[in-house]
Amino acid sequence: MKRQMTVIAGLILAAGLVHAADAKIGFVDMQKAIQTTAAGKKAKSELEGEFNKKKKELEKKEADLKKMSEDLERKKSVLSEEVLGKKQQEFQEEMLKYRDVVGKSQIEIQKKERDLTAPILEKMKKVIEKVAKEKGYSMVLENNQGVLYASADSDLTDAVVKAFEKEK
Repeated sequence: MKRQMTVIAGLILAAGLVHAADAKIGFVDMQKAIQTTAAGKKAKSELEGEFNKKKKELEKKEADLKKMSEDLERKKSVLSEEVLGKKQQEFQEEMLKYRDVVGKSQIEIQKKERDLTAPILEKMKKVIEKVAKEKGYSMVLENNQGVLYASADSDLTDAVVKAFEKEK
């Protein structure tokens, strides 16, 4: 909803600054553009490698916890109440550590994604500006969400990807 309001406000502003007949508005599917570029593919591959590494670590910890839980369940009837209580507390502590590691891993992956995509986005914005000026667009929106109709020639995604790949 907020995004649509921003788009509408931008369109109203654009209409006020530029005569409606002269306004040429385009859009770029940023996600598609980034994923299509060589830099975006490299970043995605690197991110997937990092994600898979973290996933394997977490799966190992999860398997260890499952084994610990099964052992506790099996030995439950033969352990004294005091020993059982200690074992259950150890299990709970390990479970909390696991959840903490999962949370930290998610944050690390998100940070890595931002670090990898930030330079691509910066370059992409400059390329979009260049393409828009060359093609005479007075405004370029991100994606076509919130737009009820847009002609195919309003989609600058492919042109932006080509220009991005040419830039060094």
